[in-house]
Amino acid sequence: MMNGLITILIPSYNEEEVLYKLYERLNEVANSIHRYQFEFLFINDGSTDNTLQILQCIAEIDNRISYISLSRNFGKEAAMLAGLDYAKGQAVVIIDADLQDPPEIIEDMVRFWEEGYDDVYAKRRSRTGETWLKKWTSKSYYNLLGKVTKIPVQENTGDFRLLDRRCIEALKQIRETHRYTKGMFSWIGFNKKEILFDRDLFKIDRFSN
Repeated sequence: MMNGLITILIPSYNEEEVLYKLYERLNEVANSIHRYQFEFLFINDGSTDNTLQILQCIAEIDNRISYISLSRNFGKEAAMLAGLDYAKGQAVVIIDADLQDPPEIIEDMVRFWEEGYDDVYAKRRSRTGETWLKKWTSKSYYNLLGKVTKIPVQENTGDFRLLDRRCIEALKQIRETHRYTKGMFSWIGFNKKEILFDRDLFKIDRFSN
């Protein structure tokens, strides 16, 4: 896998306020991982602000950046599928544009991928800062989901993860219109690894199970 290409896939909807900062941090991460080349693939999901214009400006100064601009807001699930269809990397990192999840974790994801894991996903260590209602509804949702499916679904995880090309090809075969990608990540199987982190402190547990 040395000297291969890694795609960082970023679904984006009305993210003009954070795009330059996101690019700065992604650029620092990519430059720190010298053994791989990177492409930054943005999916503009029908933004109504200056998201597209900013992406065009950044792409002019960095040839690693490419973007797909959807004709309207189709939703994050559809935007991710569009990105997977065009991602060229041997591995794909999916990260939201809003910087709620720290790009710095990508270096740890790549390290675990090199160790043989196919799906390296980030999970917050705690839900500090959320209301009791948010926590209760989330817990209830996963309890119900566990009763109606035989496939274990990772709890309290988002889409922030690294996927090996084998996972990408499997996901591309699933073309349902109404998608639940978090369930699909579990359904396709493969060798998974969890990384725990504290969102506020960007503290990473590199040895989580």
